[in-house]
Amino acid sequence: MKNIIVAGTGRAGKSTLARKLKDELNYFVINNDKLVAMFGEAYPQLDIMIGNGDVSIKNIAPFLGHFLGMFSSLDGCGLFPYTHGALKENYFVLEGWSFDFEQITSILKMYGIEDLKEKFILIGLVQSHKTVDELISDMKKYDTKHDWTYGLNDEKLREIAEENISFSRYSIDYLPKYGFTLYDTSMEREQVLEQIIEDVKVELQV
Repeated sequence: MKNIIVAGTGRAGKSTLARKLKDELNYFVINNDKLVAMFGEAYPQLDIMIGNGDVSIKNIAPFLGHFLGMFSSLDGCGLFPYTHGALKENYFVLEGWSFDFEQITSILKMYGIEDLKEKFILIGLVQSHKTVDELISDMKKYDTKHDWTYGLNDEKLREIAEENISFSRYSIDYLPKYGFTLYDTSMEREQVLEQIIEDVKVELQV
C-alpha cells in the first residue's frame, strides 16, 4: 500500500477526491490548509499562516518532509523504534494546493526515499480549459458556507479565479517534474474523479 498526495489548483476537486478516497480505501485525510492554519495559531513565530503565500509554503516544507518520511518509510520509522507500531498501518491522503517539493524531497532522502513515486501515489488536478468567468460561475453555483470563497463579492472572486488559472498553468509544468500524474477536471469533473479512483485502485491492486 502507498500513501497518496493530491496537489494542484484551487476549485479543481482536491478535497472532494480526498473524501472519495477516504470512503473507498479507508485512508484518513490530511488537509494542508488546515495544517497551515494550525501552525499559524500555535506557532505564529514560524510565519506559517493562511494568506502568507510563498513564505508559508517554504516554512512548512521541513515539517511535511519529516512527516511524510516518518509515515511512509519503514527505514524511517526504524530511526524511532517506539513509533513503528503506531505508524505502520495508517495510510493517508495529503491534499493541498501548493507544496515546496524541492525541500520535501531533499528531507525524504534522510528516510531512504530517493523518489516520491517510491512511496506515494501522486495525483495533480488542474483546470486548463476553464475561463475566468466560468470559474466565477462555478464558485457562485457550488460554494457552501464551508468554502472560504463563500459570499465574496464579484471583484474578489475574479481575483481568485485569475490566480487559479495562473496557478493551474504553473502546476502543469511543475508537478510532473516530481512524478505527478495530471488529471484535468475542467469538464465532467465527477467522471474524472471516478476515473482517478479506479486508477488508484489498480495501482494499489485493491
